[in-house]
Amino acid sequence: MEGATVSTSGGLRRSIGPLQAFSLVVGIIIGASIFVQPSEITTLVPWIPAILLAWTAAGLLTMAGALICAELSSAIPRAGGVYSFLRETMSPMVGFLWGWAMFWSVHTGIIAAVALVFARYAVFFLPVGDEAVPAVAIGAVALVSAINYVGVQYGGRVQAAFTVVKIAAIAILIVAGLILGAALPEHFVGSASGAESVTVSAFIRAVAAGLFAYGGWHMIAYAAEETVDPERTVPRALITGILVVVACYVALNTVYLYVLPLDAVAQSTRVAADAADALVGSGGAGLMAALVVVSAFGALNGLVLSGPRLYFAMAEDGLLIRWLAGVHPRFRTPHRALVVQALWAAVLVATGTYRALFTRVVFTEWIFFGLLAVGLIAIRRRPDYTPAYRVPGGWLIPALFFAGSAVVVVNQIIAQPGASAIGLLFVAAGLPVYYLWLSPRSSRGG
Repeated sequence: MEGATVSTSGGLRRSIGPLQAFSLVVGIIIGASIFVQPSEITTLVPWIPAILLAWTAAGLLTMAGALICAELSSAIPRAGGVYSFLRETMSPMVGFLWGWAMFWSVHTGIIAAVALVFARYAVFFLPVGDEAVPAVAIGAVALVSAINYVGVQYGGRVQAAFTVVKIAAIAILIVAGLILGAALPEHFVGSASGAESVTVSAFIRAVAAGLFAYGGWHMIAYAAEETVDPERTVPRALITGILVVVACYVALNTVYLYVLPLDAVAQSTRVAADAADALVGSGGAGLMAALVVVSAFGALNGLVLSGPRLYFAMAEDGLLIRWLAGVHPRFRTPHRALVVQALWAAVLVATGTYRALFTRVVFTEWIFFGLLAVGLIAIRRRPDYTPAYRVPGGWLIPALFFAGSAVVVVNQIIAQPGASAIGLLFVAAGLPVYYLWLSPRSSRGG
């Protein structure tokens, strides 16, 4: 059976088919933020056409990044995703710095944050109080890690099941919002005002805020060595998955604005629950809590599955301790990297330090995303470069994506110079580690 074949490079089993790959893209991106707090964009651009345009623009920029990732995946179908792309197109040092930030803050911080969102809504159905939230979050990380420890096929099945339920629930929410919402006395309240408050700077910040809601689009590439026919499966999953997510996000925000006044959307920290309450009364809170639990658990599973493949690839290349490149002899999973990731994420949950780390470092992702575009343009000049998929339009889409990434980074630095400086210094702290310890140990040199 094709799905049970073993990868020749590292002993990983190819068990991720097209449905599981698509589910990873959609399931990781659609976590909890779209149900909880799209208020930031509404506050920045308090005019309904501008709100929907910001979500669409963020989706288009995400699609541009996904197309770049799709081409690189088809040419470099190995574990590690963005790390492997940056290593091959830029340098091992750039790839290492990406992995450094991902492990210590960005990826594990996202795991901690999503686990806590899951736990906060899960206690709605459990006979425990809010004080149990960290324990429930750590338990969720442990459970999902255990599922993925015993085989990527199990993690893939869980991902597919939760993604199908998630998309179905979103579709029901959209249809119900339009049908039940028709009985409300007013719709799109505030749509005729606020245009004068929309500036170019505010719109750019709104798009940047939307980009973070689309975060995680690149993570399917981390499991390329465990994907069946990755040269074709990964690009197709990226493109179709992003299209579905953009449609869901724009449609959901349309429903929120159709059902709730603009001011209510801007001020809400649980906009989907407020919309459900407006449609069906107080019972909407329970329905939305269930939806957030399902959505967050699916996102958590995808995050836990993808991260260890990055650390596994780095360890194989000698840029992390070789011990992390271990593959379980029976389950054919990067079990050591899974355990280390789970332990560090649990520490971030228990101490709450993920908040400071994540908020200060996450914007640096976009520095590396911009470098992906530069790397793609550079690698195309190599005579041996033969990708199975090419981004249409030549250099135009990579150039536009690089420009968009630069805008996100510069905007963040201007808006929060202190936090941005700390984030950049945190990433730069990986340089002495690379040059003094890891570079001489790299199997391919530094």
